[in-house]
Amino acid sequence: MRTRLVFWGKSAQDERMLFGFKLNEEENNVDVYIFPESSTTEDFVTQMHDHWRVGQDLLFPEGHQHLQMPLSITGSLIPEGFSIERDDILKRAQTEWQFIVLSSRLYHSYKEELEDFKDKFSKLSKFEPGLFEDLKGFWTKVQEQVREKNLFKDHADNIRKHTDSLFDDLKKLRKAFDQEFHQLSETHLQRFKDHLEKIEKKIEDGLSLQNIFQELKDVQHSFRNTQFTNDHRSLLWRKIDGLFKIVKEKKFGDESAGGKSDPLSRMQRRYDGLKVAVEKMERSIKRDRKELEFHTQKLEDADGSLESQLRAAKTKMIEERVFSKEEKLLEMQKTEKDLERRIEGLKRKREQQELEEKLKAEIKEKIAQEIKEAEKARSDDEAIQRAAEAIAPRVESVKEETGEQPRHEASGKEGAGSTEKTEEPTTLEEKIEDGFEDIVDTVKAVASVIEHKFQDLMEDWRKEEE
Repeated sequence: MRTRLVFWGKSAQDERMLFGFKLNEEENNVDVYIFPESSTTEDFVTQMHDHWRVGQDLLFPEGHQHLQMPLSITGSLIPEGFSIERDDILKRAQTEWQFIVLSSRLYHSYKEELEDFKDKFSKLSKFEPGLFEDLKGFWTKVQEQVREKNLFKDHADNIRKHTDSLFDDLKKLRKAFDQEFHQLSETHLQRFKDHLEKIEKKIEDGLSLQNIFQELKDVQHSFRNTQFTNDHRSLLWRKIDGLFKIVKEKKFGDESAGGKSDPLSRMQRRYDGLKVAVEKMERSIKRDRKELEFHTQKLEDADGSLESQLRAAKTKMIEERVFSKEEKLLEMQKTEKDLERRIEGLKRKREQQELEEKLKAEIKEKIAQEIKEAEKARSDDEAIQRAAEAIAPRVESVKEETGEQPRHEASGKEGAGSTEKTEEPTTLEEKIEDGFEDIVDTVKAVASVIEHKFQDLMEDWRKEEE
């Protein structure tokens, strides 16, 4: 969080002014510096934005005003008679600065408690359980404030560092206890390892995976409630996790392989991911509202303590956070609706394509069936069959002599008196040609009928869609 801000604004006489706001944590107030535009240079304005705002002090020009405004959650930091261009940013910073002041006070109070612990520890000659419990209680209290994010990270890290140092001093005094604890951990480790080996044997023997899975969950629960050294805990956890993975793989199979991607599946994955994000955002807002309700109830019993003031500042911060998240949620929900519409469009398009492919396949099958029936009818014509057998040798002979396929004619070797014999092949030839023409006509007719039927089916389908 920034503790210095720079804005352009105006005076009551509509004169353009440059404003600098600086938080004073210790005094719980804000320094306000006001520079008339006429007394500022472009270089000075740049230095105010690039250097003074991030913590570097500057030599201010003559003719500027310096005011101190008290810091509060509701009061304005803008002096009377002036205005700034981005008062919304200053208002948000005002709630953050109030939190900074109260958090710093809490940090200093914890540092004083740590100093008291250091004085007591310096006088220790042997391990005292009572003092150890007091230090644990202090650290629990600090952790609660850390979880609620009432302490800044650098402050929390500093307290943690000094607290850990005190714990280290205690650990030197409880070396004997540590040795006993390690032996106890060894006993627990061996007991769990024996149990896990039995479970592994059940997996190898192909016993019920559901029962094995439940048994592993029971082991995991017991494991979490058992004291171990860090090494033993890490060793057992890897073993338990590995057995879980084996059971899941045998039960559900390998789900890593994925099918070929297409627009609909990609859109669906995007929608599913957004759905999860929306649910997470809703849960986050719900948690914030629950936290806000908690702090609001606490404020009703406020006793004016530092913690109560800090809670009031944090309540304001949570309200701002909820508002921001709700705006983001509305955008996500709008995108979700748009994706739903696009997915439905892709699904309808796919259904139409599948229907068309199905109708095309049926048409092809029917055409093939009609052709097959026409071929069967043609093969029943004995005259055409005999003509084909009579012509076949001659066709082969012509192919051998000329490499061409001439029109069938009567042989000249038959003589002038064999008129009847020369007419028979011509008559048979006409039958063959007629037969082929019938086939072509049949195919065309079948195709025409099926084409009309396909168009009718498509028209009916479109009407149903409308």
